[in-house]
Amino acid sequence: MKTPLLRSVPFTVALTVLSAAALAQTSTPPGAGSSMTGGQAAPAAQAGTGTRNAETRKDDQLARGDRKFIQEVAEAGMFEVQVAQLAASKATDPGVKSFADTLVKDHQAANNELVQLANAKKVELPAAPPRAMRRDLEKMGKLSGKEFDERFIREVGIKEHQKDVKKFEKASKDVKDPELKAWVDKTLPHLREHLAMAQKLPQAGGTDAANMGNRPAPKTGS
Repeated sequence: MKTPLLRSVPFTVALTVLSAAALAQTSTPPGAGSSMTGGQAAPAAQAGTGTRNAETRKDDQLARGDRKFIQEVAEAGMFEVQVAQLAASKATDPGVKSFADTLVKDHQAANNELVQLANAKKVELPAAPPRAMRRDLEKMGKLSGKEFDERFIREVGIKEHQKDVKKFEKASKDVKDPELKAWVDKTLPHLREHLAMAQKLPQAGGTDAANMGNRPAPKTGS
């Protein structure tokens, strides 16, 4: 079931609400709200936090695929900011904390740009991530110590960013709107950088070992 889209407010008001929600996230229970890829972390389903522009009709010139990409990226973006905020306060390893801080900063900047783009293109954005992502955030919030650090790096730092990179690489070729393509091409290098950073952390479990899993097993005996 899709997350309902909420009534819109002017961009300046929406961004103020979203920014305030992001600052309050460290004291919000995991799973209560919504990250790169959408507005900054927003509380779940509070009236008026969406970015829908009710005063104007949808821009029929924007391709359906472009509109869908913006909305999907917004959902993932809200999730990634929230889970990174959680890691920034909950992780025990300094390297993981530093990585989480980088994600929060970079993804929030990209999210804000996406909000502006969505408003300009009259695209309705969700006020919170999908239910499945909120459940993942809730599960992460129940972990602690080394287990939390490893899960965050492997699931968010690596797996989520592998998905992001693949999605953005495809979008760079497929999106029709030139302004959206420019945003995609600007954001993609940061996603690749985040993935590389995560793969170098000890909590990644050894990407070299993972790559070796694709190699044939050594022969035994003669």
